[in-house]
Amino acid sequence: MQLNKKKNLAAKVLGVGKDRIIFMQDSLNEIKEAITRQDITDLKNAGAIQIREICGRRKIEKRKHRRGIGKIEQRVPNKKRVYIALTRKLRGSARGLLAMDKINKEQYFNIRRMIKASRFKSRRHLMESLKEI
Repeated sequence: MQLNKKKNLAAKVLGVGKDRIIFMQDSLNEIKEAITRQDITDLKNAGAIQIREICGRRKIEKRKHRRGIGKIEQRVPNKKRVYIALTRKLRGSARGLLAMDKINKEQYFNIRRMIKASRFKSRRHLMESLKEI
């Protein structure tokens, strides 16, 4: 006699898997007549339905996160950010001077090299040094 539907119902009511449900042979007729969730609970309390113990491997602890070479994130030093901002500003100024024909290409490339070498502290310093040249 097949009691798959009853086993599914018992698994839902008792909160375990279908494989863990065991029906006692001497009370199969009572189990067959059980329709409601309350009937299944009563049969469990009476001992007609039993739950098999959990068997299997133990849960392995999850590996902890490791901080390897590729995982280290460092903040970029503020000095570098200042250098980038100033360099972009000065290069834009040099480009503008070239566009207005205040300097020629040769002077432009010399100014670019000086900017790269951090020769100028600000845009004003760049303009003053151009007047001296």
